[in-house]
Amino acid sequence: MENYNDDIRAGEIPENPGDTDNYDMKAIQWFPGHMAKTRRAIAANLKLVDAAAELLDARVPLSSRNPEIDRILGSKPRIVILNKCDLADNNATQAWVSWFRKKGVTAIAVDCKSGKGLNRLMPVLKEDVLSELIAKRERSGMAGAPIRLMILGIPNVGKSSLINRLAGSKRTKVEDRPGVTRVKQWVRLRDNTELLDMPGVLWPKFEDQNAAVRLAFTGAISDDILDTETIAMKLLSFLGRSYPGSLTERYKITPEEGDTGLSLLYKVGKKRGMVVSGGEIDTERAAVTVLDEFRSGRLGRITLEMPPEED
Repeated sequence: MENYNDDIRAGEIPENPGDTDNYDMKAIQWFPGHMAKTRRAIAANLKLVDAAAELLDARVPLSSRNPEIDRILGSKPRIVILNKCDLADNNATQAWVSWFRKKGVTAIAVDCKSGKGLNRLMPVLKEDVLSELIAKRERSGMAGAPIRLMILGIPNVGKSSLINRLAGSKRTKVEDRPGVTRVKQWVRLRDNTELLDMPGVLWPKFEDQNAAVRLAFTGAISDDILDTETIAMKLLSFLGRSYPGSLTERYKITPEEGDTGLSLLYKVGKKRGMVVSGGEIDTERAAVTVLDEFRSGRLGRITLEMPPEED
């Protein structure tokens, strides 16, 4: 969709001009007990692997980065995998790949469900990220040693889909909800590579609530703790400003100056016939529809944040 807005930046979620609805909501925090255990397990098992693959959501690469991973990994070799690239704006994804490269981090864009781009993972890992280690092993007569890769990422970012696609079989449970994988597991691939799948882990406190909201948009945070109507209104407000064509194409509505997330939610509900007794719009049902259709890509290829501008 050609609604890409070069002005989208990784700052606050933009509201439409004239929007007077502040969408007050309780601060988003979600850190179940098993995530603290996972954080300790990552550090404890790091010595068992040669490198780490950090999966990020291509729609929200910065917001889907666990800020604690840098500290935990230290100098361990790493590759960043921008998953769900088929749901993200392609121009934005390429900008993110370049941004990571400038930071000294190798990044590739993939779609784990279809397998797009995954054929590049192992060659890039061997020829770039682990080239020095592999050369050292060859000099030491250990050329046949397996490559061990730890798979990291926040909940619902696609780790299980990645592993199943690489393994060519269903080795791990996959569901469209966060927090499914609860224990670490080793998966051996046919090309002498071993993957250590770690459960998804967030960080104890979201200092940036805008990042938390973006993660709520994508489904990385359990809907059970969210006000889905408020989240949907915030998403619609963003789309009305940055990707208005996606709303026109999907819902046959035209965002206008002064539209708020609430007014757009009403328009969606009305167009979809979500009317309850008394003629009121069923905003809860409309909100669930908007979030589901964004997450599944039915609103088009949308990126929620761009790389921060460098000083």
